[in-house]
Amino acid sequence: MIKVENLSKTYGGSKALDNVSITVEKGQCFALLGRNGAGKTTLVKTLLGLLPLQKGKAYLKDLPVGDYTARENVSYMPEKFSFFPYYTLRGVCHFYGKMKGVPKGEMNRQADEALKRLNLLDIADKKVKSCSKGQLQRAGLAAMLMGESELYVLDEPFSGLDPIAVKELQDILVSLRDNGKTLVINSHDLDHVKRICDHMAILDEGKCIKSGNIKELVGDQDLLDYFYNQVGKRD
Repeated sequence: MIKVENLSKTYGGSKALDNVSITVEKGQCFALLGRNGAGKTTLVKTLLGLLPLQKGKAYLKDLPVGDYTARENVSYMPEKFSFFPYYTLRGVCHFYGKMKGVPKGEMNRQADEALKRLNLLDIADKKVKSCSKGQLQRAGLAAMLMGESELYVLDEPFSGLDPIAVKELQDILVSLRDNGKTLVINSHDLDHVKRICDHMAILDEGKCIKSGNIKELVGDQDLLDYFYNQVGKRD
């Protein structure tokens, strides 16, 4: 589903990505882990064509990421979701539904179902400008669920959510995973990652230092302890 080969990217003389190679197979739930500034978001944005390639190769569904058709049937949830302030939450879902080709006769049902899954149906007519940070984040997740996608890419999806919303999102992601969807999750929340994801890559200072099956890499260790042992100490 995703293949990255020797990807490097430089900002102002500093390497955000340094010869990164990662493969995500269809149906995997893949976590991108690392400190702040490790290169995770840069990698995600490069995969989605939001940042240009500088050096190396990257593919979505065997197509170069520069080919816009590679992003068909791909859903993306940024770390901080934003939208036109005068739209209602239902309107946000309709907007994304139209982009993803949801039939007109299905639009209301899918929007209501997505809003219900994120516990937003009772405020579906609330405008974006009046929403709290958590409500807006959940609205973005609801919009992501409109239509059908093969690949879901989420950048810090648990940010700004209260514990109830976190549990609801966990259940949604587990359901997508169990239905054969491919997920890539960039997150600092290792407890959530451990429950949902089966594979991971750890980035540190732009390099991919570990990649593979979580159980095989971590073994009997706690994921936080394993992560700390990889990146927590500096010379």
